[in-house]
Amino acid sequence: MIKIESKKNKFTYNVYHVTKAFYPKEDIVQTVDEKQEPLVKIHLPEGTCFSLAPEECVQTEDVQEEKRDVTKKVYQFLSKQTGQKLAWGMLTGVRPTKLVMQKIEQGMTKEEIFGFLKEQYCVGDKKAQIAYEIACREKALLDQLDCKNGYSLYAGIPFCPSICSYCSFSSSPIAEWKDQVDRYLDAMIKELKATAKLMQGKTLDTVYIGGGTPTTLEADQLDRLLGTIRENFDLEHVLEFTVEAGRPDSITREKLEVIRKYPVTRISVNPQTMQQKTLDVIGRRHTVEDVVRIFHLARELGFDNINMDLIVGLAGDSVESFRNTLDGVVALHPESITVHTLALKRSSNINKNGKIHFINDGEGAGQMLDYVDTVLTKQDYIPYYLYRQSRMVGNLENTGWAKPGYENYYNVYIMDESHTILACGAGAVSKIKHPYKDELQRIFNFKFPYEYIDRYQEMLDRKEKVKSIYKQ
Repeated sequence: MIKIESKKNKFTYNVYHVTKAFYPKEDIVQTVDEKQEPLVKIHLPEGTCFSLAPEECVQTEDVQEEKRDVTKKVYQFLSKQTGQKLAWGMLTGVRPTKLVMQKIEQGMTKEEIFGFLKEQYCVGDKKAQIAYEIACREKALLDQLDCKNGYSLYAGIPFCPSICSYCSFSSSPIAEWKDQVDRYLDAMIKELKATAKLMQGKTLDTVYIGGGTPTTLEADQLDRLLGTIRENFDLEHVLEFTVEAGRPDSITREKLEVIRKYPVTRISVNPQTMQQKTLDVIGRRHTVEDVVRIFHLARELGFDNINMDLIVGLAGDSVESFRNTLDGVVALHPESITVHTLALKRSSNINKNGKIHFINDGEGAGQMLDYVDTVLTKQDYIPYYLYRQSRMVGNLENTGWAKPGYENYYNVYIMDESHTILACGAGAVSKIKHPYKDELQRIFNFKFPYEYIDRYQEMLDRKEKVKSIYKQ
């Protein structure tokens, strides 16, 4: 166990996450005591104690600079203590590319940005390079947006065939809700119609149907959902329309035929791994053969923009087996491949039962991502968006790769937060970007389906805030 004692609460987040990155297996206990002398004191499991006195740190009224200085000194100590250097250094933010974009807009050169990342955050050269490249590509996609008049629509289906061991989303097994799905759709359709009225006169840029797993809906239910969107929203200027079909064990020919009836431009068929033993351990009730079969079925029906998700660091996976997985997916020639690094979320079954093993060393996960970079670059995929999460294996990242022209706009928009996204469904969070100020307001829907069904009117009332924001 590691104990962290802080003088101020403002230090706790960064110090915790940097320490956890170096010691992913250790439990960490934090306390705050304003009467203590050191700004931060860390008791490590090997008996070493690190203490940081106020006079050792920058004296400033700038809170962010003060926090960054404390975090950097903690990082430097832990790096020396463990003999490790983290690829992203002490950077704890989830959007490193947004940080880089800000510097580009301030007129910094590539070399100045590299120096900034290295000096301020101890970021390694390789990650600084990829952050810069992706930031430039994200900026090109964002420059196509009319942030004042445009918006995106998200519709969430919070059901899955089974719950994967690593998942922290508010999703429920479809078998438990089979008799309530129509009621859920009734509520969602009301919310979608109300949202369409709220955004009359605004340009819909992208549509994303996610979850959960949208294809847990029956074909007729999926038809109702997509039909409601087509009938109530102006889709004339939509850049992309995604249905995250996701789990192969939820996809049928009939459902794919329903999707083809509508102006859907992109779907996902997500294996996460092509290793059957790993699929079994993480709770995905489909086979590797199912992945291949459904992918070919989608091609047969005319889908020409298919994404596939993979996860680095899954239970039972090795560097060699992951290489086999990536080779198998590349052989299918999807238009885009999104590579996630496993995030050990507190609410997932990985952390609840503590029995599932995973690749928790940065070296193993890093080798997997190195292979991704080598193979996908040779196959003419380009990395176009990147984000990070807390508690990621190896303190690494998630990266979207795509063939040129097949980048996913929605993924870039939601991470940049410079664009309004109206979200419908249980657990959905709308992000309202003020058209004339650098402000973002969030509107939260009820998390659980039963709350959503019974209290949908309250959510509709919350969304009325949108009118006042756009009138200002």
